[in-house]
Amino acid sequence: MAMEGIFEQTSYPFRFDWGLDGLCRLAPESDVVVIVDVLSFTTAVSVATERGATVYPYRWADHTAEAYAATVGAILLGKRTDKGLSLSPSSLQHARAGQKMVIPSPNGSTLASVAVEYGKTVVAGSLRNASAVADFIADSIKSVTIVAAGERWPNDNLRPAVEDLVGAGAILSHLDAERLSPEAKSAVAVFESVKKTLRATLMDCASGRELRARGFADDVEIASRLNESSVVPVMFDGAFRA
Repeated sequence: MAMEGIFEQTSYPFRFDWGLDGLCRLAPESDVVVIVDVLSFTTAVSVATERGATVYPYRWADHTAEAYAATVGAILLGKRTDKGLSLSPSSLQHARAGQKMVIPSPNGSTLASVAVEYGKTVVAGSLRNASAVADFIADSIKSVTIVAAGERWPNDNLRPAVEDLVGAGAILSHLDAERLSPEAKSAVAVFESVKKTLRATLMDCASGRELRARGFADDVEIASRLNESSVVPVMFDGAFRA
């Protein structure tokens, strides 16, 4: 049996881990959970809430999503390939203030939905609001876990995604280094190594190449804009709001 607290990084206020397993391990020992899914859930949430919209995360993109949207009086966003609002951050630049929307996502949205079940403060972090999110948590004496969402392999195992590691590192880079766990410091080191080439790095990473091949290079461009937004989306009553 592992010694209590080792894998939860409890010796440090600011922590970092990956995916659903990391979230479930660290969230019970944390006061604040920051979800990072740069391509594209948390970037989409950042853009939408900046426009004054309210975003409800939902774990499944199936027939139950439509029913859920109806219960909260929100619109269900379509696929990227559909016209209109979707998980695509570029489409959400047309969101309206006061608009309520449900965004299904197997990664970032799922993590946000699970994190709030632990009764924690849940924040959507990305490159475009990295410094704002860091300011939100910097003066906290509470424990903060930043979770990189990653992607999924065809067998549903976690595929670590460099864009989420970089996004987490960008947030952590603004915090007191002495309060960072070694895992968090490693994320910062990766961010610092690509800080001057963020756009090129995101465009050429696996997730970026996938989106470009599908015709969504604009989404990668938006996601790579470091500290463009001062809005911090926080979950309240099941939805992210500015």
